[in-house]
Amino acid sequence: MARNANAAEKLDLRLKAVLDGLAEAAFTDQTADAREVLTAAVAAVPFDEHEATLLSGGIPRGHKALTTATAKLVKAGWMVKGRSGWAITEDGLRATVAFPTAQALAAALADGTPVPADTPVPAASAKKKPARKAAAKKAPVAKKAAAEEELAAPVAEATVPTEAEAAADEPLVVDLDQPESVAIAGDFASHLGAPADWEPSADAVQMGLDAASRRWVRTVDLPAGHYAFKIAINRSWDENYGAFGAFDGPNHELTHDGGPVTIAYDHATKDIAYS
Repeated sequence: MARNANAAEKLDLRLKAVLDGLAEAAFTDQTADAREVLTAAVAAVPFDEHEATLLSGGIPRGHKALTTATAKLVKAGWMVKGRSGWAITEDGLRATVAFPTAQALAAALADGTPVPADTPVPAASAKKKPARKAAAKKAPVAKKAAAEEELAAPVAEATVPTEAEAAADEPLVVDLDQPESVAIAGDFASHLGAPADWEPSADAVQMGLDAASRRWVRTVDLPAGHYAFKIAINRSWDENYGAFGAFDGPNHELTHDGGPVTIAYDHATKDIAYS
């Protein structure tokens, strides 16, 4: 129980670091790179031995927990995951003011607490990043280089192994932002052997990750007809994508002549393709 409580606390701290990282990117008018944001969060709160354990897909357990937790920020309307990267919303910026600690942020997400309407959007001057840059300019070159090297050390532990390491037959973290599972949850699930339609947790509707294309793929054999479905992440409706890759968007529609059809889903773009 103690370890679970400690793990939850560290996850909350990393999730707060993700939101703060997105806020920093917003002040520089940039769309944040998901990998960089996650890596920075892990550098701020490093994995313990249990969290660093690689899962079957070659991804650390802690990264899976963190990427899954970011769905809470999306559901709250505080961040968006787009084709070009992640971005914080205006309401998300206000959330950094209304819920300034990891504990307060986690409680707000758990309870569905909205950001108070009178919460101001933080100004760019409230950022700490420019201050760090100014301090770096005053530091001696050797001291600055040493500090940067020290900061880089924990980040390297959480990033993708080098090509040489991959060649040594070690598990490879190819994409830190892949979910644990992806399902095609729709009205044809019963044809696939699921106990009920529209149930994202059923084994029968899960897709498989293709290591080469980094797409989730599933070939299904369906009778002729018109079908509807959504892409559900991690066996839940908490994070799901519909037509045009929209979060919690309208259903995907499939008119099928009957027989096998392959559905492919790209988690980076949220697009699907049929073949």
